[in-house]
Amino acid sequence: MSHGARVIRTGVSSGGPAAPPPVTVASSSASSDAELMDGGYFRSCAGMLKVAQMISLLIGFISVNNSSWTDYSAYSFFQIVTMCDLVMILFFYMMHIFRVYRKLTCVSWPLAEFLHYLIGTILLLIGSIVAAAKSYNITGLVAGATFGFLATILCVISMWSSYKVSCITQSTSK
Repeated sequence: MSHGARVIRTGVSSGGPAAPPPVTVASSSASSDAELMDGGYFRSCAGMLKVAQMISLLIGFISVNNSSWTDYSAYSFFQIVTMCDLVMILFFYMMHIFRVYRKLTCVSWPLAEFLHYLIGTILLLIGSIVAAAKSYNITGLVAGATFGFLATILCVISMWSSYKVSCITQSTSK
């Protein structure tokens, strides 16, 4: 049973010297390195926004942690919320950089990130309000509450931009 004629390309023609073989090993290793990390996410707006959130949360935590305060419950809540938000933002940042969302498709990553921002922003806003109300004009506590409010604003911007992108994506796919 004949399946038709097959053409075998050798890279050598009868009229001249052999062409250099294509370099497939270097290109495949370069593409696997490019797929391992997303270098463009560092410079993207979402990536820089996450870095700004992490820095403001860390400054808020450090300024409250290094201040003398008397209301233990208010500031311990603020510290717990800032550290939990910082760890979760770092988790999603690493997830985007290493493209984990492409490998773990069983999780709706945009929904998970949106819910994290929604819950984290509400808790951070509550913690910042309580920290500002109980600061008693101590500069470290006021600075911590201020950076908490700044992180809250940055989280709202990030949440709004992720919601806006998901709505635009859904509306254009119909």
